[in-house]
Amino acid sequence: MPTALITGVTGQDGSYLAEFLLAKGYRVVGVVRRTSHDSYERIGHLLERVEIVAADLLDQHSLTTVIRDVEPDEVFNLAAQSFVPTSFTQPVLTGEFTALGVTRLLEAVRLARPQARFYQASSSEMFGKAVETPQREETPFHPRSPYGVAKVYGHWITVNYRESYGIHASSGILFNHESPRRGLEFVTRKISHGVARIKLGLASELRLGNLDARRDWGFAGDYVDAMWRMLQQPEPDDYVVGTGETHSVREFAALAFAHVGLDWEDFVRLDPAFVRPAEVDLLLADPTKVRERLDWTPDVGFAALVTMMVDADVRRLEARADSRHGS
Repeated sequence: MPTALITGVTGQDGSYLAEFLLAKGYRVVGVVRRTSHDSYERIGHLLERVEIVAADLLDQHSLTTVIRDVEPDEVFNLAAQSFVPTSFTQPVLTGEFTALGVTRLLEAVRLARPQARFYQASSSEMFGKAVETPQREETPFHPRSPYGVAKVYGHWITVNYRESYGIHASSGILFNHESPRRGLEFVTRKISHGVARIKLGLASELRLGNLDARRDWGFAGDYVDAMWRMLQQPEPDDYVVGTGETHSVREFAALAFAHVGLDWEDFVRLDPAFVRPAEVDLLLADPTKVRERLDWTPDVGFAALVTMMVDADVRRLEARADSRHGS
């Protein structure tokens, strides 16, 4: 039975990856930070099957100890300070987790388990003010946020460990991938949750920033399959992962409201507080390489993703109301 170690196991991607690997017969070990409260909401249904260990991307010793003790065959680094607006208010902390944290984990692998295969969660935010559209593996990076800058460092240090130490280290340059497990701070989940609240009479408006920003949006459950496929290849490499389609925030909102029979223009209010200091206007993947080399294509399309998220939030809020009323 192969062993996989996942940092960020309590996040959106970590929870889907844990499910995926368990279904493939892996022993799954999830790394969590030791905090005063447990935030296992996304993996609550997996806790009897996933081993949880404590370590911190800010602490080299804890990472080396966990890698030595667990002896993983595959290491998936999904942990990061991953919310772009927060990276502007906490740029140094973002760098510690999202940039230097990658180095610490790679160093732990080099010291304690150099034969392990390593996956780094790179990001389309590295392209930022993209010099070409669509973006492919060779497109130069021009990040437009401290998060994007930190991800560029994490990406290149992964390449460096691959070339310097022969570690089987691959990076997935993932474009936006969403799900009902997305955090409420992300615009897609903010929309789906806001639509559900308005539909159920719990709110009367939804405040959004730049409606013209366009993204390549896919389903997180599809993307963890691509991560796994990278580590099954004979040679490590970097792959752009996306749908090859782009949609605006406005389209996302319009579709979400239409799904519950409402007109988005009646409820959406523009709020300058939600506009980034430096905006990324358009991100669009060229997934040719991941399709041809890994035989990967996404199953869930844009409309299905939006309706899945809205339906999940409506169910969640209805269940909460039922529990309050004791039914």
